[in-house]
Amino acid sequence: MPFSIIRNDITKVETDAIVNAANTGLHQGGGVCGAIFHGAGEEEMRSACAAIGGCPTGEAVITPGFRLPARYVIHTAGPVWRGGGQGEEALLRSCYRNSLKLAAEYGLESVAFPLISAGIYGYPQKEALAVAVSEIRAWLSEHEMTVLLVVFDRKAVQIGSDLTGKVQRYIDDHYVETHRFYRTEAENGCLREARAPYMAAGAAAPGKTEPSASDGKTEPSASEREKRPAPGKTEHAAPGSSRSIRNALKGVFARKPETFSQRLLHLIDEKGMTDVQAYKKANVDRKLFSKIRSNSDYAPSKRTALSFAVALELSLEETRDLLMRAGYALSVSSRQDVIVEYFIKHREYDMYLINETLFAFGEQVLN
Repeated sequence: MPFSIIRNDITKVETDAIVNAANTGLHQGGGVCGAIFHGAGEEEMRSACAAIGGCPTGEAVITPGFRLPARYVIHTAGPVWRGGGQGEEALLRSCYRNSLKLAAEYGLESVAFPLISAGIYGYPQKEALAVAVSEIRAWLSEHEMTVLLVVFDRKAVQIGSDLTGKVQRYIDDHYVETHRFYRTEAENGCLREARAPYMAAGAAAPGKTEPSASDGKTEPSASEREKRPAPGKTEHAAPGSSRSIRNALKGVFARKPETFSQRLLHLIDEKGMTDVQAYKKANVDRKLFSKIRSNSDYAPSKRTALSFAVALELSLEETRDLLMRAGYALSVSSRQDVIVEYFIKHREYDMYLINETLFAFGEQVLN
C-alpha cells in the first residue's frame, strides 16, 4: 500500500530508506537518532555524517544505512516546539517534503518516517501527526512510492475525542464477538433472481419436488401420443411445462455475474473517475491495480475490496455487493468491519482518517 501507519522499531523496518529525526549538527543523539546510529554502526554513521557537516532545520541529507535493513538513512532536522508561533509548522512540513524529494532523487521506492519532532523536541503529537499525514498525502497524490509512518507507541496516533466517542458508540451497538451467519441484501437479490423462473412458472423452487402425473408406469393414451410433435419438428413448450422451466433456468444461469474486477472497473467508469484517481484514493499501489485490471478473475484481499468501496464512495448496499463478488461480507463479528461500516454509513470516505481510526482502535488498517 502507498501509505500506512505501523507500530514498530524503525531500525527494524525493511524499506529502501528510513528517516532519522536528526539534529542540525548530525551528531549522535538520543531517542530515534541514537537508535539509528547504534543500528547502523556508530563509527560508520558518525564518519558519514561528519563528512556532510550538518543539516539546517527543515532540510534533509542522505547517508548509507550500513548495518541497518534499510539501504539508506535520510537525516532531517526537525524544529523545536516553541509554542507554535515561531514557524514550527512550516519547518516541519519542509522536513517531510525535502526527505521525500531526496528519496525520489535517489530512485527509492519505499521510505519509513518516525513522527518527526514529536519526541524530545516537544512538538505536540496530534499536531505532528496532522502535518505528517498532510504532507505524505500531498506527495503521494503526484508520485508513486510506498511511505510508512512508524510509531513506537500506539498512543502517538490520536483522533478527535468526538470521533472517538461516535465510533465507540457505534461499535458498542453493532459489534458482537460471537460469529453470526447472515445474508446480505445483495445475496438476497441474487437468490430472488434465481428463484424467479420457478415462481413465474408455478414450479417448485430448487431442492423441492412436485408429484408428477408421468411418475406412474402406465402407458400414455392415444390422445396424448397424438399431441407429441412429429419427428423433425420443433416443440414449443407451453408456459408452466417442465421444458419451459428448464429453458428459463438456462437463461438465468447463462448470465454469469460480474466478477469483482469487472464490477470494479464498471464502477470506476460510472463514477467518472480515472484508474489513477481510483487506486490512489483507495491507497492501492499501481502494481496491484494492474493485476486487478488485467485479470477479470483476480481475487483481492478483503481489505483491498473495502479500500475500493471507500475510494468509490459506495453506499452500504453497494459495498456489500462489491464485497460479495470478491467472496466476502461485512461481519458484525469483525471490529474492523464495524468501524469501516460506520464511516460508509455516515458517508465519510477519507481513507487516511479511516486508517488513523482503525489504528487508534488497534485494528489493521485498510489495504
